[in-house]
Amino acid sequence: MTCPLVYRFRVVDRLPESPSPAAARGTLVHAVLERLFDQPASGRTLAAARGLLAPQWDRLMADEPGLAELFDDEGQQLAWLDEAAQMLDRYFALEDPTRIEPTHRELSVQAMLDSGLTLRGYIDRLDVAPTGEIRIVDYKTGTAPREEYEARALFQMKFYAVVLWRTGGTIPHLLQLIYLGNGEIVRYAPDEADLLATERKINALWQAINRARTSGDWRPRQSRLCEWCSFQALCPVYGGTPPPLPAEPARPATPASSSAASSSAEATPPIPAQRPEYE
Repeated sequence: MTCPLVYRFRVVDRLPESPSPAAARGTLVHAVLERLFDQPASGRTLAAARGLLAPQWDRLMADEPGLAELFDDEGQQLAWLDEAAQMLDRYFALEDPTRIEPTHRELSVQAMLDSGLTLRGYIDRLDVAPTGEIRIVDYKTGTAPREEYEARALFQMKFYAVVLWRTGGTIPHLLQLIYLGNGEIVRYAPDEADLLATERKINALWQAINRARTSGDWRPRQSRLCEWCSFQALCPVYGGTPPPLPAEPARPATPASSSAASSSAEATPPIPAQRPEYE
């Protein structure tokens, strides 16, 4: 939805992207909040969360050595870590983790729509109340959007809600976005009409993706986000030339007895889940 050409570079070409300080900070803060809930309730303190920053950062750098090249010197890295610590401060101002017992963290979810399209995603946190109500929680290390852009931010959450609804039959009671960049929470209570509309939007989005895949026409969409794009050198808007599209692998023949839904699913790959979070 943001830029078809960027989608192509990431999903079709699978071009590598250099890590950015903002994306790395988001990954680090997510990791700390996930590990925080490994502690018993009484141990989920701000001091404990801040104490997880350095070891989690060391772990991330061991997994991806290129992260060490994000900073010119130790002072710059320390300032960056302090910004991550401030996000943890904001988290504790918004929630008391000693009163929360997540049912799932970093939950991988998957569902197939009636159209045959498979949806996959990762949910930061899923809370289930003793009475059965479901709350989907997502941490964002950016700032909360202005009101006119909230619907765009909530699309991701409604996507997760559709997957849970289609797999378990229960509509989540609450969608909650926690913005640690400025310490705000956006909450939304979906209903069946919301999720049916989201499902229609997802199917329409996939049809647009499939048309671009068939035609090879992945057009750039210029916006203010372009200044943060790591693919500018390959973008026609900036005088670049995209690489040739990779050849598609041969697909197995679909049995004649397969249903239309199965044929649709086999004819097209699923929309992929993307990790880590983007700000």
